[in-house]
Amino acid sequence: MGEPEGGPAAAAPRKRADARRNEATLLEAAAAAFRAVGVDAPVRDIAARAGVGVGTIYRHFPTRADLIVAVYRHQVQACAEAAPALLATSGTPHAALAAWIDLFVDFLVTKHGLAGALQSDDTTFETLHAYFLDRLVPACAQLLDAATEAGEIQPGPTPQALLFAVGNLCAGAGRMPGYDARRMVALLVAGLRRS
Repeated sequence: MGEPEGGPAAAAPRKRADARRNEATLLEAAAAAFRAVGVDAPVRDIAARAGVGVGTIYRHFPTRADLIVAVYRHQVQACAEAAPALLATSGTPHAALAAWIDLFVDFLVTKHGLAGALQSDDTTFETLHAYFLDRLVPACAQLLDAATEAGEIQPGPTPQALLFAVGNLCAGAGRMPGYDARRMVALLVAGLRRS
């Protein structure tokens, strides 16, 4: 005899969806706190932003390193998933590429303290660079290929080279008064266009 409709079997998928939604809410709250004050943001502030108790955060992420890794992965995945969505909704592949690079810049310039954390001796962070490359290089390649095939940009730039160039242009953000990383990156992206 099967479970009645709405019984425990029906509740399980909803719980999993609720748990995923709750975790996403925690990660968004942590990301906002990291943007505001850095990766050392007090857990109580993150909990307040998420509307949960501190214990809930520790239940999901037992250490600060676990939380930092989860936020980083969540944001990398969101950036990777944006590429095909932007290709489907933007007027041109170059417009999709420019919008995606803008999201990538947001990701890079809001990582207060993350670089230091990633260079620490904590082994929790060891796999993040590979995760970053595994997700974002194919997303960037998809956009570059589409813009090249449409004849909008010159062939040649590799996704790795473009990501590296954007990363270098963002390195001065927040360190040099008057430096506008977004403007510099926009010039780089405009320079990819065929004349």
